[in-house]
Amino acid sequence: MTLRPFHLAFPVRDLAEARTFYGGLLGCAEGRSADSWIDFDFYGHQIVAHLAPDMGGDAAANPVDGHDVPVPHFGVVLTMPDWQTLADRLTAAGVQFGIEPHIRFKGQPGEQATMFFRDPSGNALEMKAFADDAMLFAT
Repeated sequence: MTLRPFHLAFPVRDLAEARTFYGGLLGCAEGRSADSWIDFDFYGHQIVAHLAPDMGGDAAANPVDGHDVPVPHFGVVLTMPDWQTLADRLTAAGVQFGIEPHIRFKGQPGEQATMFFRDPSGNALEMKAFADDAMLFAT
């Protein structure tokens, strides 16, 4: 089966901030837009920032490998070189990480590079990478 792009709609408090963050900082090409939403190409997937000034931010957190992982969150699995490039770009831009770029589950099935950060509206993102993509669903 060929993997198809996913679609995710999420709330943002300000569309100009979303354009700067997703388009400028993350490098996501902008697609269609209207006065209340913007489509972005999120590494081949369609995400849509919807204007909802009163939504966003923390709901909960769960412990994972010694860190409090924000719930909900979304992200993408990158190649290891693309993950490192993004981590370097975000660090250089002064992005505050909720969980700093690091290797999780070292030496275990599912070992992965991961980092968590928030967009200006408080939405949590996780970007991860595997040295071996076959470990994506390892148990």
